[in-house]
Amino acid sequence: MNPTVSIIVPVYNSELYLERCVDSILGQEYTDFELILTDDGSGDASGRICDEYAARDPRVHVIHKENSGVSDSRNRAISEARGTYLQFVDSDDWITPDATRLLVQAAELSDSDLVIADFYRVIGERLSPKGDIEEDGVLTREEFADCMMKNPADFYYGVLWNKLYRRDIVEKNELRMNTQISWCEDFMFNLEYICYANRFYALHAPIYYYVKTKGSLVSQGTSITKTIKMKFMVFEYYNNFYKHVYEEEEYEKKRLWVYRFLLDAAGDGTVPPAILPGSKKLGEERAGIYQQAIEGEGVLNDAYRDRKLLERALEIAAMKNDMTLLEAKMLLCMEATGERVSKKELADFAGVSRSQLNGLLKKLVYRELIRTEEQRSVKAERGMLQITFLPASESVLSSLHTALEEYEQEKFAGFGEEELIQYACLSEKIKENIQKRLL
Repeated sequence: MNPTVSIIVPVYNSELYLERCVDSILGQEYTDFELILTDDGSGDASGRICDEYAARDPRVHVIHKENSGVSDSRNRAISEARGTYLQFVDSDDWITPDATRLLVQAAELSDSDLVIADFYRVIGERLSPKGDIEEDGVLTREEFADCMMKNPADFYYGVLWNKLYRRDIVEKNELRMNTQISWCEDFMFNLEYICYANRFYALHAPIYYYVKTKGSLVSQGTSITKTIKMKFMVFEYYNNFYKHVYEEEEYEKKRLWVYRFLLDAAGDGTVPPAILPGSKKLGEERAGIYQQAIEGEGVLNDAYRDRKLLERALEIAAMKNDMTLLEAKMLLCMEATGERVSKKELADFAGVSRSQLNGLLKKLVYRELIRTEEQRSVKAERGMLQITFLPASESVLSSLHTALEEYEQEKFAGFGEEELIQYACLSEKIKENIQKRLL
């Protein structure tokens, strides 16, 4: 039986980073995939490392070939891939544990031909999220092309590794990387693919850690003359793409925007700035997991596992809405407690201090998700908080509710109907016992 996803990793002299990359793939929450490692004639231990992984895990397939470049390596892997979808990872980068699950889930739920996701730009021990399309959702080819036109030389659109492709579209239209160029070959592949795709999904959650610091074309030994030729060739491709996407009249209206590509490409567009706005320390971008507690036994371990599963689901929804996990949990807590509640009770219910509560309320008010008013006129109601949910909160809460549904689906995966009924009955009895003790 063929796997759902073929994950392709071109490998060349990557012994220092390869294990980190492969371990992140084999440790995915989503397991229905094959991993194709294409060793491009490496002169270090990369080939041996690939073979060791293949010996340990049947999902890993290795291709050894003479050195011919990254494009040819990807092409060889595409030809041998068996998955419904294609996912690409570079050997010196790595992916989040939920990357493949989120990509496949987005593709299948939206019936999209291409999923594009945010990613993390990593420099040393710091990282920051990078994206362009701000909201989750389905786009038409024209809408996606409009977004791309505004930032034509952006990594977000140009690279392969933050996207999920349908292999049938690639094979039906014989799409492959151009092995004759060494600049924007990924982007040219994407432009061709977009011409044959109809539905696009923007996933506003970072799923990839990008650490490559490739230099400019000139620093790689490419002559200025050849560099200019390549850039104009890519622009011609880009220009023809928009002529294909738009009607002639619409193209003329947007032609100046199309020509912006030449300006954006002039600086190579290959190395993002060293200073990252809003950067965090590597390892602090996601809620951590205490492995021993996940595997342990006992009441506290059970509570920890359940909390972490819930946080993992809410974390993705929070990132999609540019919120912290704590802000997302607070919004749900306020929804659960109702529109009138004391600050003391709300802080206790959310499991935060009063000072934390005040800070979270200020952030949610600033984002115009809620409006709050403290009731002080009546002595009996002193300290009561009146909460009003504003229109902007509707889409955020909807996203969080979907995350809660996903949490329950994961928690009860494999349960039959009778088991679910039995669990509900037992849970009700447990709740009654706890209420008798606490009330």
